[in-house]
Amino acid sequence: MEEMFDYLSPQWAIEVERKLRLELSPEKMNHVTSSMNNIYENCKGGQRQFFYVSFKDGLIDEVKTGIGDGPKAEFIINGEYEVFKQISQATLGAQRALMTGQLRLKGNMVKALKLASLVDRINKIIATIPANY
Repeated sequence: MEEMFDYLSPQWAIEVERKLRLELSPEKMNHVTSSMNNIYENCKGGQRQFFYVSFKDGLIDEVKTGIGDGPKAEFIINGEYEVFKQISQATLGAQRALMTGQLRLKGNMVKALKLASLVDRINKIIATIPANY
């Protein structure tokens, strides 16, 4: 039986990091150096949680989750838990969520658009992780 992970838990973050390292080469990530912090509003219990990912030269550098706003990052993306959940389940695209105002981005929009296909690649991998939402 496949292990289930609680979405945004430390165990889920470890599995995300493991899968991203396994499936993403520096070439697939265009040797990008960047960081992204997703801030989830209205999580279970009404709290705010974060999911942070950073890359150095196309390699995963760090993956973190936790309560609150999380680490500083090149890109900060705010949105409702339910919106991020749909993105993590691959039922909603991150670009569509941004363009329809369901997510709010702080950071260089031009660079963010260039990185959008890489974020989609990450989200497709995350969608393969069995999770309890």
